[in-house]
Order: sequence, then structure tokens, then C-alpha cells
Amino acid sequence: MNIKPSAAIRKNYNEISALCKTTKEPVFLTKNGEGDLVVMDIATFSRRESMLKLREQLVAAEEDRLLGKKGFSIDEIDAMMKSAIKDVANESRG
Repeated sequence: MNIKPSAAIRKNYNEISALCKTTKEPVFLTKNGEGDLVVMDIATFSRRESMLKLREQLVAAEEDRLLGKKGFSIDEIDAMMKSAIKDVANESRG
């Protein structure tokens, strides 16, 4: 865990930026000894957001399953995917 005083962002922006990019971890900034902000590089933030969205979708799917909502079998998904690919291939030819 990387912890820096908030003044470090003004004095050492490039160093903190490089630290975020090389470690792929956030840097926690403190103000008067207390946690104040978290800084991370864009790639790490985007990856984190994508993982959170995926987790939300998985939780929603699991909730639906537990509530007894109908899902699809692997064979049904396979058939739907093949049909979608065929449709797209036919549209690109026409």
C-alpha cells in the first residue's frame, strides 16, 4: 500500500504518476495524518471499473437464478451464438 502526504502530489506529481503506473496500485494521500484522497492511473481505474461492472452482472445473474428465473443451457447459448454469427455473415454479404 502506497501512502503519501497530500503535499506530495504538488511537489512530486511525476513521481506519484510513475508509481501508480508501475505498481498498478492506487496511492493514498493523507491530509493532517488522515486519509483524504486516492490517486490511480487511468488504465488501473478502467480495469477496476470493468471488474466492478462484471461483478454486478454476475451478482444479478446469481440473484435471478436463486429466484428461479429461467436461464439458458450451454447448448441453447451455443445455438443462439451460431445463429447470431450466421445472421451477421449474411447481412455483410447482402
